[in-house]
Amino acid sequence: MASGQTARALPQPAVVSWSGGKDSTLMLERLLHDERVEVRALLTTVSTVYDRVSIHGVRRSILRAQAASLGLPLFEVALGAHASNEDYEAAFARGVQQLEAAYPDTRCLAFGDLFLEDVRAYREAMLARLGWRGLYPLWGEETGALARYFVQRGYEATLTCVDTQQLDGAFAGRRYDDALLDALPATVDPCGERGEFHTCVTGGPIFDHPIAVATGERVLRDERFQYCDLVEVPPGPAGRAASGAGA
Repeated sequence: MASGQTARALPQPAVVSWSGGKDSTLMLERLLHDERVEVRALLTTVSTVYDRVSIHGVRRSILRAQAASLGLPLFEVALGAHASNEDYEAAFARGVQQLEAAYPDTRCLAFGDLFLEDVRAYREAMLARLGWRGLYPLWGEETGALARYFVQRGYEATLTCVDTQQLDGAFAGRRYDDALLDALPATVDPCGERGEFHTCVTGGPIFDHPIAVATGERVLRDERFQYCDLVEVPPGPAGRAASGAGA
């Protein structure tokens, strides 16, 4: 090395906690543009009973299509129905063990959390017990600005779950766009950080190709959570027409 030059530190390997929603997407975008970080894989909690992403209610087939479009390996943490915290933590530990086997030099898991201190503290405690640490690229950022940035960047997303105790269930199935942001009540965080709603991202700058979907069945669960199913649309003119009409 020539005199005066300094060695550049190797990027830190990390796995992304991936829900398939907009905050995960913005977090991943941030990391992909950060030379200090090397994203190795995605980790997602899924319900084996419903064959869907936990909480968000998105089909696992769409989750896998997202991973394929992102070009990243996907690790799935399987949970049963009505899993307790203990069940979740045990399943999470098994998922981390799989990650350690695949990437022995990786001990960092990135989250899209924005401002909930109790959620972050819970994650930190759970990771510490497993010898891992958390990374929070979006922490503390203004959620209104993040929401508008997401839309302006050209990402495509749909609300798949709405907590009807915080937001009208009619919002389930709507596109996450400027019109939706303008229509949200002042009591609802623009990023849904308090659990007001959850999204599924189906296209945008970091995806190799968009995932064509249409909205399907609507289901109210636990007399509170309004879900709107997203269904993959096959390629071709008929599929494109259905996608444009439904999503």
